[in-house]
Amino acid sequence: MYYIKEDDKPSKIANFFHFVKLENDTIILPIVDTKLNEKTAYILATKTKNILDKTNSKKLVLSKQVKQQEAYMNYLYSYNYEIVDGRWLFQMLLFDVLKYIIKKLKIKEEEIKIGILVNDISDLAIYAIEKLVTKYKYVKIVTNHLACFKKLEKKISEEKGIFINVGNNKRKILSKVNIILNLDFPSELINQYIINHTAIIINFKGNVKIQNKRFNGLNINGYEIDWKTNPHLDKFEAKDIYEAMQYKKQPIEEILKRIKRDKVIIQYLKGEKTVI
Repeated sequence: MYYIKEDDKPSKIANFFHFVKLENDTIILPIVDTKLNEKTAYILATKTKNILDKTNSKKLVLSKQVKQQEAYMNYLYSYNYEIVDGRWLFQMLLFDVLKYIIKKLKIKEEEIKIGILVNDISDLAIYAIEKLVTKYKYVKIVTNHLACFKKLEKKISEEKGIFINVGNNKRKILSKVNIILNLDFPSELINQYIINHTAIIINFKGNVKIQNKRFNGLNINGYEIDWKTNPHLDKFEAKDIYEAMQYKKQPIEEILKRIKRDKVIIQYLKGEKTVI
């Protein structure tokens, strides 16, 4: 794994010749606050690749400022590098995110009505559904893969004696829920549904924009964690560093135990217009 960050004070020569430095596990780019043009982005990305070709690493963590350089990032993606973005960790923190929202917004237990948007039957999706339907009375599963999730519905009903609602009625199923956990619906799909206009939506897989102008709830697309055990945190996002250090091919419960042991907590959630 390598870190990529900007040079605080690149010299004129470094700027002119696009010098890219390597210090231990960190690649340093001669960029400042301005947005890179396409040519410069290509040159810096190529030089980055030349350095990384001498290693076995394909995983990269970018500083906050470097992440603003879209053209440079696109070249890295084209070279098949994995740029850590904190999205996997966001999904692992689903229960913490839910608790954070309920506490911050002072939502009463009896008022919690959850909608889970999911098409991919992943281990996390199954784990989350089983835990949530056990704890909360009102949980609806919204999916395009009804047949697959009906099997899960039957399994939970037989094993736990709990009935869950699986459906896909675009006009009704999300009209009454007040917390929407969007595990994998993209913007074009979620916008096909009528959504409670005061709902809280948390998008775990990627950014989503709600097009309905009547919607005045919270649409959460980002977050940050509080975790201060790494020297890179001055320029990098803690969530990216922490995710990059994780071994993802573990049972869900083992991952959650480690997160708890490391005392990772939600610092804030970021909506389109506000931070909570």
